[in-house]
Amino acid sequence: MAEEPQYLYLTTIGRKTGLPREIEIWFTSLDGRFYLIAEKRERANWVQNILGNPQVTFRVGEQKFSGVGRVVDEARENELRRRVSERFDRKYGWSEGLVVKLETQERFSA
Repeated sequence: MAEEPQYLYLTTIGRKTGLPREIEIWFTSLDGRFYLIAEKRERANWVQNILGNPQVTFRVGEQKFSGVGRVVDEARENELRRRVSERFDRKYGWSEGLVVKLETQERFSA
């Protein structure tokens, strides 16, 4: 696997405030998509924000993207969840939680 940056910087829209909220988070990429894992599952604030408004922006290294986030359905997308978890295990030695997929709609220059 090509060396990925350690972190992705995710900006969601606060479900209560409507204001942008940025976090630094572990990630991996697979088949041109970006994936995150929420240790607190649906209780994570950033996951609740995505569930309320899936529009996100994020940065990976010098690349900036806009897109949508969605929770990977563990029952229907078990193979995808397994592959993402394996990549997290290799990269970070950890993969416990809820998998979230970021679908890019637009890429910007940094």
